[in-house]
Amino acid sequence: MAEIFDARLTPTKGELVEEWVVGQRWYTGRGRPRLRRLGSWRLDDPAGEVGIETIVFLVEGDALGSHGPRGRRDGAASKGAPEPVVIQVPLTYRGAPLEGAADGLIGEMEHSVLGHRWVYDAPHDPVYLERLLALLRGRAEAQSGSVSETPDPGVVGHPHPDWGEEPQVASFRVLAGEQSNTSVVITPDEGRSVIMKIFRTLHAGENPDITLPEALGGSPFVPAGVGHVTGGWERADGQGRDTGQLAVAQEFLDGAEDAWRVCLRQAERGTRGTGSEPPGPSFHTLGQAVAGVHTELAAALPTHAPGPEEVAEQVRRMRRRAAAAVGEVPALAAHEPAIRAVLDAAEAATWPRLQRIHGDLHLGQVLEVPGRGWVIIDFEGEPLRPLTERNAPDCTVRDVAGMLRSLDYVAGTVIDTVGAGGRSVAAAEAWREEAVLAFLDGYAETAPDPRDLPELLTAFVLDKALYEVVYEARHRPTWLHLPTAAVARILEGHP
Repeated sequence: MAEIFDARLTPTKGELVEEWVVGQRWYTGRGRPRLRRLGSWRLDDPAGEVGIETIVFLVEGDALGSHGPRGRRDGAASKGAPEPVVIQVPLTYRGAPLEGAADGLIGEMEHSVLGHRWVYDAPHDPVYLERLLALLRGRAEAQSGSVSETPDPGVVGHPHPDWGEEPQVASFRVLAGEQSNTSVVITPDEGRSVIMKIFRTLHAGENPDITLPEALGGSPFVPAGVGHVTGGWERADGQGRDTGQLAVAQEFLDGAEDAWRVCLRQAERGTRGTGSEPPGPSFHTLGQAVAGVHTELAAALPTHAPGPEEVAEQVRRMRRRAAAAVGEVPALAAHEPAIRAVLDAAEAATWPRLQRIHGDLHLGQVLEVPGRGWVIIDFEGEPLRPLTERNAPDCTVRDVAGMLRSLDYVAGTVIDTVGAGGRSVAAAEAWREEAVLAFLDGYAETAPDPRDLPELLTAFVLDKALYEVVYEARHRPTWLHLPTAAVARILEGHP
């Protein structure tokens, strides 16, 4: 067990992290934060060479004020004080630079006992990955971050019972582009590869990215589980402790390609007249996969019929997102009467039973796996929404609407790429219509047909498009024409 020294650090760990965190994609504040330590725990390196510590920080200061509005799904400004933001920062400390890990270097410090130390973002360090896997699989024990040679019983690994082999770290790569977490693909010398996801923004309670795949254990539509880690930290107000989920590991699907790239390539070939496979079979099975996940979740987890107030609250959120979209793009004000009519019809409609759903479903959350077909990943939902919302039962039509909007984005992207020629536009629109119909036909083979709920289907597709208006206006204005054109098309009766 590692000894914890009473040492002076220059600069301190907090100072190093405060400067480094601003450049990380998963950090949602703006500007350098003040960080307050809420807790820490350690893992032992059997060789005794590498210090391994995970620190949980509360984000304070001016950076926190921007987190609330930026993180809202509906794009509206938050009322009152923003919610506390808690982040997880795993670190490794080394007496010499780690070869090939320059991208993970946080900084250097002087340790009054151990001398000069190089400090790394731990997911870039193979020793951390091996020990975290050992903890997750029940082969290692977490240690206190403040007392030498003392276990921390509040940090626990939960191995998945169906995973057979013990994963080893022969090689690894940290994936780029993640925003709410850090994902690392770990490859052993023998056996299946694993993807480890370290959550960066922590929430008390169950994370749906763990709960839902575990409920779907054995399903062909999700990756197999390896295990997860839970842990605790001091509450932001100092009144007790919170417990949440810190990391999860699943099988990594070698050779898989995300559905966005598959669809974009297929649509481009068809639009250019170079030939493509008919979209029907692929999207038909994609619809079956989404319906299969919905059916299995309904069987594994509680469902309930929504009451009038629950329906009204769902529609109130849609109205807030519509108002936010009009605020970003005033030209949409001309559509306000039609938007109101769609949402009024949805509130008056008969809603199906609510259940757990994916919550953030689009083509980027689906993989095409050779020899296996479509597999759905990333059940975290909108990561910056409160965890209570993400864990609440919802309407399956929301997931369907997300896929339909994603298919529309493929067609719009192709039109932008090949130009606005009449034949190209017509071909892309025809591809979209065939893909949408095939997806819905496949979904209806396994689950209730969402076209039998036309008021809800239209409302959820419109709601998703209005959310996209806000997002594109704020982050990708050159894409804004895609959702604004969709809003007009939906309101003309073509959801």
